[in-house]
Order: sequence, then structure tokens, then C-alpha cells
Amino acid sequence: MIDPAVSEQAFKQERPRLFALAYRMLGSAADAEDVLQDAWLRWQATDVAELASPGAWLTTVVSRLCLDQLKSARARRESYVGPWLPEPLPTDAAERPADPAALHESLSMAFLVLLEQLSPAERAAYLLHEVFEYSHVEVAGMLGLSAEHCRQLALRARAHLRENRPRFAPSRERHERLLHEFLLAIRAGQLEPLQRLLSEDVVMRSDGGGKRTAALKPLLGKERVARFFLGLAGKIARHPLPVEFRILDVNGWPALLTFENGEVLNVLSLESDGAAIHGLYVVLNPDKLQAIRRHLELTTH
Repeated sequence: MIDPAVSEQAFKQERPRLFALAYRMLGSAADAEDVLQDAWLRWQATDVAELASPGAWLTTVVSRLCLDQLKSARARRESYVGPWLPEPLPTDAAERPADPAALHESLSMAFLVLLEQLSPAERAAYLLHEVFEYSHVEVAGMLGLSAEHCRQLALRARAHLRENRPRFAPSRERHERLLHEFLLAIRAGQLEPLQRLLSEDVVMRSDGGGKRTAALKPLLGKERVARFFLGLAGKIARHPLPVEFRILDVNGWPALLTFENGEVLNVLSLESDGAAIHGLYVVLNPDKLQAIRRHLELTTH
């Protein structure tokens, strides 16, 4: 029987990678933490010394727990008020220097939204093979499917993602500069400069979850999106409480946080190619801002 301290240390070593997988699968840091807690309980009840590959065993457990979660989540999201967006995650909460997937494009808000269009099995097969670099044979063992089935799932997912793949700025600096220009244009309150920053087919999605006022459907087109944000800026200007903005790394890219009286109100993430904004994702649902709040508390105290 392996020493409990050694067993705990082995789990801790795998934990960042397991969290990275669970978060990408579920789009929720809170749900990912629940999955890891369940995996830990199963790990404690297992004779680790008998496992040929503890990392693969844990990945299998986490993958299957995530698939179970996704099946029940699908029904909940059908009754969700307005667009459903992933929970914003401060970048350093998902970082692990030895893990090349930690700052992969698959962490971006735009990519996570796109993953929602895949079936749970397609998402698992794609992430395990393409992002976490397991072979189709290994993925088959983890998902309890044939290797050929897993190959087909990954191929279908790859084709869909390639067709709809988000744009990414050539550098974080260019992305952040565009974010600054967007904020300045909103503050200036002029339609034309703001429209110049937006692509013709720009889409804005906002997630209030029925708990905060948000657009109930995605807004399409540069004029509609620009007018929406100018209207929002006008309301902020008339707001009785102090409102401020701050840039923070969220899901691997700089994002804009809005604060009211020191409390974070929303997180805005961009999809951009460095020259224009193609997508805007605004999370207002307070339940989805917990990871951001915890990060701010840890970094400001």
C-alpha cells in the first residue's frame, strides 16, 4: 500500500493538468473543482501502487466525470436565460509552466464558446487528442470507446472547429492595444470611431443568467453593437456610484473588467485578429464571477 502522503503528492502533481482539462470540458471553474474533488475521493479509495499510469487513470476518471456533468448541463442550459457563456478564468489560475496547454488558444473565451457546439463525446475526444496530446488508442481507453470511433469523433470536431475557428491577434500586445482603443472609443461617445474598431460581422454575446440585465440574444453587425455599447456608456456616465475599468489576463488574453464602487460587475473578452474586433463576450452573471473575485482578493491583499 502506497504512503498516503505520497499518494496526495502524486495527485497534487497531476491537479493543474486535470483542472485544465475539466475547465475546458465544462466551461466552468466551479464545476471543474467539483469534478476534481470527486476524482480525489476516488483516488483515495484506490490502491495507487497497483496503477500502471496514475496520470492516465486520473485523466480517465476526470474525463468520464466531465461527460456525466455535460449530459446534465445540456438540459440546464436549454432553460438558461439568454446566451450561456463560460465562466471567466484568470489566466494564472490555469497556468502550469510545464503544461503547454495552459496558455493554448483552447483556453480563450471564443474557443470555449465554439466547443459548446460539439457533442460531449466530440469535445472529450478532441481535447484529449489535440490539446492534451493523447493517442487515439489512449483516448479510446479513457472514454470506453473504440480507437476508430475516437478518431472519427476527433475528426468531426476538428472539421467543425476549423470551419468556425476564432481569430486570434498576432500578439498579446496588439490584442491589449485594441482593447484600450475600444474603451477610449466608448468613453468618447462617438459612433464612427467605435465602428472602425469592429468587423462588419461582429457578434456580441452577453450572459446575465437572468440575474443581471443583459441582451437576451446575440447582437450582430458593427452598427448595432456600437450603438449598444454607446448606450451602455451613457448609462454609466449617469450612474450615481463610481465606475472604473481595469485590464486583467482572463482565459489567456487581456480582458476588460468593470467595477462599481470597487465591486466587479462584469468581464468583457474580445475575439480579435489584432486589426478588428470580431466577437465580444460579456459575462455579468454574478455566479460566474467568483473565480475573478477570488483572484482579485488574493492579489490585492
